[in-house]
Amino acid sequence: MSKREFLQRFNLIIAKVRKSPSTFKEIADLLAYESDKEGYNFTISKRTFIRDLEEIRSLYNIDIQYNFSKRAYEIDSEQSEVKDRILEAFDIFNTLNIGESLAGFIHFEKRKPQGTENLYGLLHAIKNKLQITFSYLKYWEEEIAIRHTEPLALKEFRNRWYLLAKDLKDSKVKSFALDRLNNLEISKKKFTKPTDFDVNELYKNCFGIIGPEEGQSVQDVLLSFTPFQGKYIKSLPLHESQEILKDNEQELLVKLKLYVTFDFVQELLSLGSNLKVISPDSLIEEMKSAYSSCLTQYSKKD
Repeated sequence: MSKREFLQRFNLIIAKVRKSPSTFKEIADLLAYESDKEGYNFTISKRTFIRDLEEIRSLYNIDIQYNFSKRAYEIDSEQSEVKDRILEAFDIFNTLNIGESLAGFIHFEKRKPQGTENLYGLLHAIKNKLQITFSYLKYWEEEIAIRHTEPLALKEFRNRWYLLAKDLKDSKVKSFALDRLNNLEISKKKFTKPTDFDVNELYKNCFGIIGPEEGQSVQDVLLSFTPFQGKYIKSLPLHESQEILKDNEQELLVKLKLYVTFDFVQELLSLGSNLKVISPDSLIEEMKSAYSSCLTQYSKKD
C-alpha cells in the first residue's frame, strides 16, 4: 500500500470518529465503502486498526480511544483547545492537499508570511529554557534592533503569533510579533523561568496582545448591541468572561470583566453604530473622544 493510501485511510478514520463515536465495525464498513468508491484498498483487520490509531497519535497528535461505556471509539475529549486547533489544522491541511489547482475554488487572504517558520525553534527554546537572540523591527522605529531574551510563551491573536519574552536589556517581559522577528539564534545558555509567570493568568482578563498598565484594575463593562450584530457576538464572544444579560428584539446586552486596553477599545470602535457602551463612564468618554477625533478629520478643509 502506498503512503498516500495510508494517509487517506487515517483521514477517513479521523473523520468518522469526529462525526460521532463509532464501533470498529462501523469504521470498517466505511473503509470498505470508500475502497469501492475510490478504487483503493482501505480494508483493515482489528489488529491493523489498533496500529493505525498509534500512527494517527504519533503523526497528528490526535488521540482516538475506546470508550467502554459507549462501546465505541472517539477522540479524547481531554485535549481541549489544543485538540480543537489540531483538528482545525487537519481540516485545512486536507483541503489544501487535494492535489489539484485551487485557484478557481478558494480565495485566499492576501497577507505577508506570519513568521510561523520560527514557531518550532521558539517552542523548543521555551520548553528547554534556552536564551535566544533575534533581530526585530518595531513599526515606529527605523532601525532593526538585536534582542537578547529569555523566551517564556507563545500567544496567538488575530491570525498573528507573538513571542512573550523577558528582554535582558531591562528585564521586562515584552511581546514580539513573529512576522517581524528574524535571524533567530538559540543559545545553549539556560535560564530559570520566573515562578510567578503564567501566560494564561496574564491574559485571562485581557483582550488582545496588550497587557494592563501598572496599577490598572479589571472592570465590569456593559455593552449593548443591535439585534443583528448581537448574533455575531453570541456566535463569537468578545471575551471568555462574556455574560448575556438581555437578548430580545431591541438589543443584546452583555457584560464583560476585563482590563480596558488599547486593543479592546480598537475592537469596540470597529463595531461603529452597532454598539453602544453602557458602562464604565471612563470607557464611554474614551469612545466619544475617538469618534470626535474622527469627525474632525472630515471637517478639515484642504
